[in-house]
Amino acid sequence: MASTLTIGNALQHIVTHGLTTQRFTLRPFQRADLEAFTAYRAEPKVAKYQSWTDYCYSDAVALFENMDYAQFGAADTWFQLAIVNAASLVTPATLVGDLALHFIDEQQIEIGFTIAPEYQGQLVAFEAVSALLDYLFVALDKHRVIAITDTQNLASCRLLEKLGFRREAHYVKNIFFKGAWGDEYLYAMLREDYIAP
Repeated sequence: MASTLTIGNALQHIVTHGLTTQRFTLRPFQRADLEAFTAYRAEPKVAKYQSWTDYCYSDAVALFENMDYAQFGAADTWFQLAIVNAASLVTPATLVGDLALHFIDEQQIEIGFTIAPEYQGQLVAFEAVSALLDYLFVALDKHRVIAITDTQNLASCRLLEKLGFRREAHYVKNIFFKGAWGDEYLYAMLREDYIAP
């Protein structure tokens, strides 16, 4: 079990340095990200299984201004992490999606992911969520990570199952969503599942 000091350092690390994968950096949002963030969230294909219908720049600003990354990791808080591709000599760094983290309590986290349409189908979410799981289970020593998705969001279900999440629940008509009652799946993974050889 990791020490409190080690976990505190790991929490601070993601806020100040982000996480790096082979192709991406996962880091706190910056105001400069909000235009691209708004653009892909406003796409009907992206919003289909999300809580919003229309998404505008003022929504992005409000979300950004309500996140206090100094509180990152505190129980009952939500944060977004930007998924940014690496800059090269030819292209600047680009926001390709985001990860949502809900620190439910001291040991459990709910995650979500949204990828810009032009980057879907390129394993962006798989690479980003894989790095996030490693961070949550190894660096932060968390006990359980969950994800809730619409049962009709087959791409999300496939991704979670590919990552090793277990489908623990099927909530039947549990959410009134965009004018109709909908079903959701709850997926979960325990630290012992992730760490197991």
